[in-house]
Amino acid sequence: MKAKAIRAATILLNAGFIAGTTCAAGRTVTIKGSDTMVILGQRWAEEYMKTHPGAIIQVTGGGSGTGIASLINGSTDIAEASRPMKPEEKASVKAKRGKDVEEIPVAQDGVALYVHQSNPLKSITLTRTKAVYTGKTTQWEELGVPLGQIIVYGRENNSGTYAYFKEHVLENQDFAPEVLSLPGTAAVINAISKDKNAIGYGGIAYGKGIRALSVSKDEKSPAVAPTQANVLDGSYPVSRALYFYTAGKPEGEKKLFIDWVLGPEGQKICDQVGYYPLKQAKKPANKKA
Repeated sequence: MKAKAIRAATILLNAGFIAGTTCAAGRTVTIKGSDTMVILGQRWAEEYMKTHPGAIIQVTGGGSGTGIASLINGSTDIAEASRPMKPEEKASVKAKRGKDVEEIPVAQDGVALYVHQSNPLKSITLTRTKAVYTGKTTQWEELGVPLGQIIVYGRENNSGTYAYFKEHVLENQDFAPEVLSLPGTAAVINAISKDKNAIGYGGIAYGKGIRALSVSKDEKSPAVAPTQANVLDGSYPVSRALYFYTAGKPEGEKKLFIDWVLGPEGQKICDQVGYYPLKQAKKPANKKA
């Protein structure tokens, strides 16, 4: 899916829903945020509505920062985020909406490092990755690959993946000015697939058509592929949870949907879409609807 489509995509599908009819009050749930999660969110919405007639689940992207801002100002029911909310963001929700934030892990993901499928490089260390993204390493020859200049792709700064990568890979150093920022992981993937000199990062679910590198913590550590087993046991160095955030404990249709996502049907979809289910089943978001 093209980046623009991801940012604007909205699911308004419902088995048995007919245009012009009015659904039951309180049965519409809006979800906004992470571009990494938007495809997963759309599939959850589609499958949930097939078995819950009358429910309307609307899903849009725009980035984790956009989703969190929408949760703060009350324009979304659920924020999808590929990074944890910051304390100051949670405080803003409390100040503006009078409710504490509920943090709900819903899936696991490995942040993959991608290269063109013709690139002979098989693995990279986090130290070398940091050097590439901070501008200290600019030539593929420095990584043992005879390809010339490295073309580096990343995400815009409202992205949760951007924030996670900056914190956990760059150790909060700044990205080099030469890093080309794109609006979604799909756009990064598309750019790399057309450029043999490129490298980029993104959620593992977007890895079709290119190749994900194995990653090691340092020169002495083994390189680990971003497989489900390695992400779930934490051996892949760039593993993370994906989150739903709500203002206050979920109630009504919102609670029913979140409980379904955390249950076997919802978690099975993680595998189908290319993400990883939670290691253990989670408790329902709230016992009272």
